[in-house]
Amino acid sequence: MRRVPVTSHMTTIGIIGAGNIGSQVARKAVESGYDVVISNSRGPETLADLVAELGPKATAGTSVQAAEAADIAVVTVPLKALGDVPVEPLAGKIVIDTNNYYFERDGHILALDEGTTTVSGMLQAHLPTSRVAKGFNHIMATDITEDSFPAGDPKRRALATSSDFADASDFVAKLYDEFGFDTVNIGPLSDSWRVERDRPAYVIRQNMSELVANLAKAPRTV
Repeated sequence: MRRVPVTSHMTTIGIIGAGNIGSQVARKAVESGYDVVISNSRGPETLADLVAELGPKATAGTSVQAAEAADIAVVTVPLKALGDVPVEPLAGKIVIDTNNYYFERDGHILALDEGTTTVSGMLQAHLPTSRVAKGFNHIMATDITEDSFPAGDPKRRALATSSDFADASDFVAKLYDEFGFDTVNIGPLSDSWRVERDRPAYVIRQNMSELVANLAKAPRTV
């Protein structure tokens, strides 16, 4: 697994996609002390209410502006819109991918249907100079803000991450912890299918041992 140093100045999270997951990640990030630049496909002016709710640590921008401002980026757009994610402004940066494959929305993608690639692997291929990590793809959006607990609390649930870069998965684990969740690291992106849609670990409440067990019994294709 490749390691790239993460410097200590990283404080701005750029969020590309302001839907259910993106908005909830933004809320939790601001609560955790991060600055946030959030974008959607309809333009910054459509995010005025959300930014007003989030307060002075949040601003709205275009996807390019969010990518440029980001120390860490979160890509949370439909898979069919993957090609619209800006590439150059995300070069050298950690990018958290929250996406799932819904053929009903995205159209059938043969490589995913046949299990020869993964959703986050597709984003990594689109962003070859970024460091992609899976995150927040197997939790209901509202649970990001409503179902978090401090470390050591027996009610604390676990979430999975995966990356080809240790610093990227380490950052997701740090963010999970700050948001109120434990982490199970699946390993490289080639194994990230274990937490994709319709697998045993998908969108259910589980602690670390339960998540490990669910990942182990996941089928490669569904």
